[in-house]
Amino acid sequence: MKYPVISYNEYLQIDKLLQTQSLRSEEFGNKIHDEHLFIIVHQVYELWFKQILFELDSVLEIFSQNKVSDTDFSVVVQRCERIVKIIRHILGQIEILESMTPMDFLDFREYLYPASGFQSLQWRQLEIKLGLNDKSRVHYQNAGFEKALSETERQNVAELKQIPSLFQLLEKWLERTPFLTDKNFIFWQEYREAVEKLFIEEELVVKNNPLLTDSQKNKNLENINGSRITFQSLFSETEFIKLQKTGYFRLSQKALFAVLMVLTYRHEPIMQMPFRLLQSLIDVDDGLTQWRQKHALMVHRMLGKKIGTGGSSGHDYLKSAAENHKVFSDLFNINTFILPRSYTPKLPDELKNKMSFSFKA
Repeated sequence: MKYPVISYNEYLQIDKLLQTQSLRSEEFGNKIHDEHLFIIVHQVYELWFKQILFELDSVLEIFSQNKVSDTDFSVVVQRCERIVKIIRHILGQIEILESMTPMDFLDFREYLYPASGFQSLQWRQLEIKLGLNDKSRVHYQNAGFEKALSETERQNVAELKQIPSLFQLLEKWLERTPFLTDKNFIFWQEYREAVEKLFIEEELVVKNNPLLTDSQKNKNLENINGSRITFQSLFSETEFIKLQKTGYFRLSQKALFAVLMVLTYRHEPIMQMPFRLLQSLIDVDDGLTQWRQKHALMVHRMLGKKIGTGGSSGHDYLKSAAENHKVFSDLFNINTFILPRSYTPKLPDELKNKMSFSFKA
């Protein structure tokens, strides 16, 4: 054989793995049955966090290149979609924890103090590497989450913040989208004209509707004008900066035009993989938000409004984090600016050919 033989137990180091469940309650002479379940579930969470980070690190490495090859890009998409599957899988573990009653948990809760999931370094690494904006973070006891970490862990976090996140690398990659400006087609100009055409036609429909009163017509026209102003803010550099300041968008204007183009022409062969990537990032955000929400509900179910073992406000903190700790909210908000298919700007034949699998330069 090419390599020495190895057994299943040796390969997976099962003996080491199964010896890491030490019950604090048993250590103090009062073994509580459900503490074992509590430990197992959280250890499994950390194992899955480790796998997510392993996948994410490979994605960051590829996206750090000045040019991402088609082969490498397909790897990025596949690994991001794998992360989504892992997140969906771990959502189910909360249901297992919920098999404990509040009284079951209180039997051993006092042995945990001040340990808390808030201190999970891997979870913080995941948030930072994805690109969670510090301005969006919900503070922990009026201080940053670093306060709950050890000095070594705080140093690790500080170093991670100096490395480009997936959000930042995605922005740079989007800005390099080659089809935004072609010799016979400037996407955002064509899109802006299509938007104006849509609003003009909607105004005509309202004005010529014999079933509406003058008051109803004026109200509808006001709504249309409000939508027009919202759309115009995307194309005006000055107004777009205002959107960024309010936190509506974090991506650059050019990157968002690229997102809009991918979403608009996702049926074109060359746009299908970028579309899958964007969808997977939406799914990552959605899955992590669901995890935070389910975690908040579980804590509420177990503890009511009690303060958590880590000293946080328990349910209230987790609920607030679920609402604010989104990374790729731009990919949700951009859907405000999606046009109906019938108004989608038509691609010139030459550009459409470039986007096909059969294109030859």
